Amino acid sequence: MSSRLIGVGVGPGDPELVTVKGVNALRAADVVVVPVMDTGERGRAEATVLHYVPEEKVVRVVFALNERSDRARREAAWDAAGERVAGLLKQYGSVAFATIGDPNVYSTFTYLAQTIGEVVPGVVVETVPGITAMQDLAARSGAVLTEGTEPLTLVPVTAGAAVLKDALNGPGTVVAYKFGRHAREVAEVLRETGRIDDAVWGSALGLPEESVRSAAELDGAPLPYLSTLIAPARRDGGRGGKL
Repeated sequence: MSSRLIGVGVGPGDPELVTVKGVNALRAADVVVVPVMDTGERGRAEATVLHYVPEEKVVRVVFALNERSDRARREAAWDAAGERVAGLLKQYGSVAFATIGDPNVYSTFTYLAQTIGEVVPGVVVETVPGITAMQDLAARSGAVLTEGTEPLTLVPVTAGAAVLKDALNGPGTVVAYKFGRHAREVAEVLRETGRIDDAVWGSALGLPEESVRSAAELDGAPLPYLSTLIAPARRDGGRGGKL
């Protein structure tokens, strides 16, 4: 029988936002892998998983999650993580990999699945969707992501503020991920494009240190790396104006 690797989205941090299907997948797996940085600190995915499965079932695997500049080091870390998970798949029938948010949206699981597919013949790869940070922030702030025919653009600010500016100059709502280290540039772009008054940002959603604020309060100080921004579409046509 083929081994199974299941990427499980565990949401943005609030344990209550893990889906029933996600919890069932975590509990049904023989082991649950959680990604950790090389510093060894407990990440958000691990903290969420421990609400639903015993610690002895959790396997911590190091990924270079914070490595941006040294591609060789990052690739080596992915290879090592892949080998570790491949070993688990040979030992167990099913291995779940917990990732914050959704496993198909800017997730480490993507790279892991590619590696495993090459080194474990016949492995079955599945994913269980998870609630994303933009959905959680929209709910907590009251921001409406889309109406009618509006597009929705998701931008990782690690790609540069220019990419965000292009999106903000277009139609529809713009969501920016991972903008904490670029808070000053993001605030400047929001002001330049006239999108700052309605925009909102949040970090540590659902956790004790949660912060949800208007983007107009951005003062250029660095924010947590996983901060999320929503700049809603310009809506001046009244109710149903975009239908």
